[in-house]
Amino acid sequence: MASLSTLSDLDLEKQVATLSRELAALRKAVAKRGGAYFEDGRDAASDYYSELAGRLTDALPAIRNKGRAIERTARDHPATVAAVGLVVVGLIASLVLSRR
Repeated sequence: MASLSTLSDLDLEKQVATLSRELAALRKAVAKRGGAYFEDGRDAASDYYSELAGRLTDALPAIRNKGRAIERTARDHPATVAAVGLVVVGLIASLVLSRR
């Protein structure tokens, strides 16, 4: 590269124009690639969502049965449920306070 003292204003203007064109081409290429990456990511997320929805649909009856069993147990043993609830609240409170 030539020293700044030997460069004329015309040379600098040509170099700036050339760099501007190159920069515009690079921006265009990055925009195309970014769009492609976005499309790929969106497709992957859609696939994961579809798979997860299918699995949850298959597992929903079992989840409902477990929920009913837990509900029956809670109705049959309210003192135990209250004790477990207090323990959980205490654990959460201790975690929150220990982070300070």
